Amino acid sequence: MADKMSTYSPLSAKVTAVEAMDPKEAKWITLKKISYQDPTGKERTWESSERQTRPKGTDVDGVGVIAVLNDPKSSNGPALLLQKQFRPPINKVTIEVPSGLIDEGEDPATAALRELKEETGYIATLPKDANAAEGFLMWNDPGFCNTNTKIIFVEVDMSDPRNQEGNLKPELEESEYIECFTIPLDNLWNELAELDRQGYAIDARVGTLAQGMEMAKKWKEALNKDPS
Repeated sequence: MADKMSTYSPLSAKVTAVEAMDPKEAKWITLKKISYQDPTGKERTWESSERQTRPKGTDVDGVGVIAVLNDPKSSNGPALLLQKQFRPPINKVTIEVPSGLIDEGEDPATAALRELKEETGYIATLPKDANAAEGFLMWNDPGFCNTNTKIIFVEVDMSDPRNQEGNLKPELEESEYIECFTIPLDNLWNELAELDRQGYAIDARVGTLAQGMEMAKKWKEALNKDPS
C-alpha cells in the first residue's frame, strides 16, 4: 500500500465522461420496475436498483468496519481508522470506513476482519464485551435501492507487531487506490467538519457515527446534571 499510494493519490482521479448505460452491460447492478398497492389500494409503480452480487444464503450485501486503533504509546487516546477513496458516482474523494461485499459462505464478522486486512493490512479482533459489536441490518437508501450493510466494530491492537508500520500487508485490487489515515475519537466531529470544508465527501456511515457520538455527549451531560 505504501508504494502504491506514494505514487498515486485518490485526489488525482476524476470523471471524464458520463453516459447512459445499456442494462445488458451492467455487471453489478440492475434496474427494477416494482408494481405495488398503496395503503388505499391504488396501484402504483416504483423504480428501484438492486445489486447482483448478494451471495446465496444470506440477506446481507456487505459490511462497514468501524476499526478503533488502541495504541498504549499514544497520548491522544483511541483513534478511528478511515480511508480516502475516489468515488466516480459523485466525482469526489470520500471519507469512508473500510468496507466491502460479503463472500459466499461468510458471516458479517468474518467478512469485516477480512476486508480490513485486505484494504489496510491491519489485524483486528471483535470486542467480546461490546453489545453493539455487530450492528443491525441497515438499509442504505430504501427509497432508491435494496442495498444493505452491517456495521461491525473491531479493535486493532497497535502493540501487535503485525500492526506496526512497515509490517502491514494490504491486498488491494488493481483498481483500488485507498489512502488510510486516523482521527482521534475524541475529536472526530471537528476533524470531519474540516475535511468537509476542504471539499471531501463524508460517507453516511462515518458522518452518522460522528454525529451520534456528539449527541451522546450532549445527552450524557444532560442525564448527569443534578436535578436540584
